[in-house]
Amino acid sequence: MKALYTVLLLVCSNTFMTIAWYGHLKFNGSNNGSPLPLFLVILASWGVAFFEYCFQVPANRLGFVENGGPFSLIQLKIIQEVISLLVFTVFTILVFRTETFRWNHIAAFVCIVLAVYFVFRK
Repeated sequence: MKALYTVLLLVCSNTFMTIAWYGHLKFNGSNNGSPLPLFLVILASWGVAFFEYCFQVPANRLGFVENGGPFSLIQLKIIQEVISLLVFTVFTILVFRTETFRWNHIAAFVCIVLAVYFVFRK
């Protein structure tokens, strides 16, 4: 169950991270249509990123083998990167409808999934 909880927390964490990092690119205007000042966008992103940490830190503590979890530090990082790309892909498809995925993007994702295979191989 710790593995499942770790992955679910990482999905939540990466959802907030993606919104903090890329959401302002889509939602960057104020009510009058003018772009928000950069310092306000940074503060808003920091506010969203706070929630990312509220999920990321418990995920790593719960999942880390030295804390009784099922994953090594390297495995945690690889899992986090794959989840990050999956969340980013869904976010991009839903929010940035002008972006297109090409064969080379899919090939790169396959390479990252292969990294997961290799990192869990004994």
